[in-house]
Amino acid sequence: MSAFTPAGGPMPDIAMETSDGGTVRPSDFRGRKLAVFFYPKDDTPGCTSEAKDFSALMGAFEQAGCAVLGVSKDPPTKHRKFIDKHGLTVQLATDAEEGGLSDALSIWAEKSMYGRTYMGMVRSTYLLDVEGNIAQAWHKVKVKGHAEEVLAAAQAL
Repeated sequence: MSAFTPAGGPMPDIAMETSDGGTVRPSDFRGRKLAVFFYPKDDTPGCTSEAKDFSALMGAFEQAGCAVLGVSKDPPTKHRKFIDKHGLTVQLATDAEEGGLSDALSIWAEKSMYGRTYMGMVRSTYLLDVEGNIAQAWHKVKVKGHAEEVLAAAQAL
C-alpha cells in the first residue's frame, strides 16, 4: 500500500452516489473551497459525532466559501436514514466502487482490531482550494475538535 495522499496535488475526480440517488464529484465544487471528510461507517459513535460536528458548523463553512462533503462506503439508503435520524445538514456520498476515491487516495486500507485484520476507511479529511487542489490533508483523525480545525483552515485559505 502506498502512503496516504498528501496535500499539494489535485484531488482525483471520481464520481460518487449521493444519498438522494444523484452523483457528485470533487470537480462539481470548483470555484469554491471543499472539505471532504471520509469516515468508516454511518451511525457509529465517532462517525455520528463527526457528521453532527460538521453539520453544526455548516453556516460558518458557507460563510468561508467552503462546501462540505462526507464520504463512506455505506449505501445511499443508509446515508438517508443517517441524515434523517440525526438531522444532518452535511451532504453525504457513497464511495462503494472498487477503484473509487478512497482507493485513489490510499485511505481504504488494511486495519486491525483485536488481532483481526480487515479493510476499512482511514478517517481522513481533505481541504481543497477553489481550483480543486488539496490544500491540506488530515489522516487518522481524532473526532473531537476536528470540524473546528478544518473550519479554521478553510477560513485561512
